[in-house]
Amino acid sequence: MRVTIFDYGAGNLHSLAKAIETAGVEVRIEEDPTLASDTDALVLPGVGAFGAASGRLAPGREAMREAIIGGLPTLGICLGMQLLFDGSEEGAGAGLGVIPGRVSRLEAERVPQIGWNALEAPHDPLFDAAPLSIAYYANSFVCRPVDSSSVIAWSAHEGDRFPAAVRAGAAVGVQFHPEKSSAAGVRWLHAFLGEARGAGRSR
Repeated sequence: MRVTIFDYGAGNLHSLAKAIETAGVEVRIEEDPTLASDTDALVLPGVGAFGAASGRLAPGREAMREAIIGGLPTLGICLGMQLLFDGSEEGAGAGLGVIPGRVSRLEAERVPQIGWNALEAPHDPLFDAAPLSIAYYANSFVCRPVDSSSVIAWSAHEGDRFPAAVRAGAAVGVQFHPEKSSAAGVRWLHAFLGEARGAGRSR
């Protein structure tokens, strides 16, 4: 099984790649967005700023969007989750538009939110397979979907309740960093890989 991490050029992806690597999984880091969807599963990592990432994504945006909507198992982490939406007040440029909605700044005095936070009422096969009640966050912006039916878990920071996780078909976005969320977070990542492997067989 091949898993591709799309590199926006913003930082070291080693810890994420190491968390994903497991028996039978080949991890590839790809900087060319036109090639990033040629894979069994796509990961949009949580490193960087929206405007810069959108610019790197632009040449392959439509191909990637079509692949995701067509059923390519995709995991968006933090910024990667935000790129699944239409756009962000953090910076110019378009997201993938897989989930209708926009990204806005946390409505809180202490921003960014850095550290552990509880997940409220997670409900999805991934959370059933790998329960996760607390996770590690490092974010100043959060997603505001048009329709909350895409939300599969919530969190709150200083009274601002926001989606901790969303799903659209085989695409899942998480505002937290599972690769930094201890052993439970890595188990959750591996549950995503298991789901992706099953989706590949069905496709």
